[in-house]
Amino acid sequence: MNYDFGIAIRSDDQPYEVTSFAKKHGLTIPAADAVLFAKGPSRTACDAAALAFLCAVAAYAKKQSVR
Repeated sequence: MNYDFGIAIRSDDQPYEVTSFAKKHGLTIPAADAVLFAKGPSRTACDAAALAFLCAVAAYAKKQSVR
């Protein structure tokens, strides 16, 4: 008997796996782990946090190169 009730869990609702998140955003594993820990299971929040993190790193690198 098939008990498929048509209820599917969307992939957007599933938390990221650290290595796939790191590859998606070009982060190191420790950086990806920190972002995922800080932002919890929301993929949308984690994606936004990764972008903010990369922008902050780029701004810091630019500031350091001016010195």
